[in-house]
Amino acid sequence: MQDQQQARRLPLGVIAGISTVIVVAGGGGAWWAWNSLQSSQVPPEPSQTEPIPTTPQSPQTKQPEVVEPSTGEKVQVFWLNDVNNQIVLAPSSVTLRAQPDDEPSKIIEGAFNSLLAGPADGSMTTTIPTGTKLRSISVEPDGVHVDLSEEFTTGGGTVSMMGRIAQVVYTASHVDPSAKVWIEVEGEPLKVLGGEGLELEQPMTRESFKKDFPL
Repeated sequence: MQDQQQARRLPLGVIAGISTVIVVAGGGGAWWAWNSLQSSQVPPEPSQTEPIPTTPQSPQTKQPEVVEPSTGEKVQVFWLNDVNNQIVLAPSSVTLRAQPDDEPSKIIEGAFNSLLAGPADGSMTTTIPTGTKLRSISVEPDGVHVDLSEEFTTGGGTVSMMGRIAQVVYTASHVDPSAKVWIEVEGEPLKVLGGEGLELEQPMTRESFKKDFPL
């Protein structure tokens, strides 16, 4: 997957711009009643007892079990795409393998694993540097906390930095588009990104990203 990611990394020198696209048997029937034979002064006449006819039971046919197709959680991962010579955010639907304990943090973690692996669609690209790893992710009362490895901060200019921030914010908030997103690198809050000093005011939301980074 790393080769695939490298193949679709956006060339840093040719990025023209980026714009966002907002784009779960009862009673007595259970025993046989026998009538008591009362003694009689007259000896009973011998009688013949005919067997009670029974209806042969037909063998039960076992119905085939209906197996429901397994369904997983669908998530959105945000890539970058070139549309009319502009770089735009492009959501892509990814189906995760169903888990018995699909908590929001696990769902978002699955989305980030797909994001960091790189796009499978050859028309999509990413500015997240190769080798970036997800250290942890959690959904807290104050928002979604994403902790990435230091590779996330390497390489690229301002446009590349804005592209990768947008990918993280939008992917992290795909479960709740209004969620606040906190980005950390090696366990520390990310305040400035890149050599050109792209300042980040955290937490970030989709709306604050569009406001702070008008493209």
